[in-house]
Amino acid sequence: MRRVVITGQGTINALGQDVPQTLAAMREGRCGIAELELRDVERLSVRIGAQVKGYDPEALFNRQQIALYDRFTQFTLIAARQAMDGCGLSFAGELAVRSGVVLGTAGGGVNTWDENYRTVYEEGKNRVHPFVVPKLMNNAAASHVSMEWNLKGPSFSVATACASSNHAMGLAFQLIRGGAVDVMVTGGSEAMLSFGGIKAWEGLRVMSKDACRPFSANRNGMVQGEGAAVFVFEEYEHAKKRGADILAEVVGFAMTSDAADIVMPSKQGAARTIAGALKDARLNPSDVAYINAHGTGTAANDKVECAAVADAFGHHADELMISSTKSMHGHLIGGTGAVELLACIMALKDGVIAPTIGYEEHDPECALDVVPNEAREVRVEACLSNAFAFGGFNAVLALRRAP
Repeated sequence: MRRVVITGQGTINALGQDVPQTLAAMREGRCGIAELELRDVERLSVRIGAQVKGYDPEALFNRQQIALYDRFTQFTLIAARQAMDGCGLSFAGELAVRSGVVLGTAGGGVNTWDENYRTVYEEGKNRVHPFVVPKLMNNAAASHVSMEWNLKGPSFSVATACASSNHAMGLAFQLIRGGAVDVMVTGGSEAMLSFGGIKAWEGLRVMSKDACRPFSANRNGMVQGEGAAVFVFEEYEHAKKRGADILAEVVGFAMTSDAADIVMPSKQGAARTIAGALKDARLNPSDVAYINAHGTGTAANDKVECAAVADAFGHHADELMISSTKSMHGHLIGGTGAVELLACIMALKDGVIAPTIGYEEHDPECALDVVPNEAREVRVEACLSNAFAFGGFNAVLALRRAP
């Protein structure tokens, strides 16, 4: 069976506009959540978010590109450029045909929807820009990545709410491992921080108005973020032959459906997915030292996830470190698993566990080691990244230290 490694990474999110900035913020336990700066914010009940501040698209894209790229696509291309620069690959000839793109997003061009609803309904205009459809479609980011880097293999987008990025990266892993391709550009992005995007989420009553405090007994909801993270997944022998800098190895993936409730998570479904990822990776529970949790900061999710981890790991659950970096970069919905994979790579490559910040009160129903408030330096050989989505969709990735 072919092995899959990560040879490039890039990001833009509320913690930083590249990987070094983001990892520095994670090490320091710095929070990217702040007051939102957007149109009509005074009409919102929730006015905080993990927003990318100081971002100027005109410095990175020309006018024609901005007319065609929604904010989520811009974020994707920025992260992809960093990942491509880092991996050192050039896609031509046979490699172009055996390379592709699979990206996750839940909302796609939400900012474009929001802007054009205003144009038609609020301003009363009868025409919109001719590029509205190609700008807002969920596959826009994947399409532009494939075109910019000449990637002619399987290319598509995945939309499974909060599990979108993990599903995308898991499928990229399987495509390479199964021999269909040699390289996949993968990850995810989201840009829902607009008036319409936040207003829709307010209706669910799962949003905090002050902070994201995963696993803390006084938590009161999730906080949305925005941004992207993109990775280059590559077949191991291909990467080794060219002397690539290998960041980590992807060794397992599992995905399941709760088939139970559209919004309430299932302990059984989550536990089955965790166990499935361990089995696929041929890892024993005792091999895993760290889990990047889904950890949204909602009561239902946090309790169910902790119970699922306890079920899947048994006695070893007490030895695990489990943290939620959403406490820092917010919940990027479809893009969140991709940004969280950066924390997993940091744990494996640098031996630094990103903390769960905002932790204030012990919750007996979340009685695991949640790495509260301060990063920890520990050698990690293997880790998991959890994603559990509305709709009952679960996706868990397993990674090892670089071979």
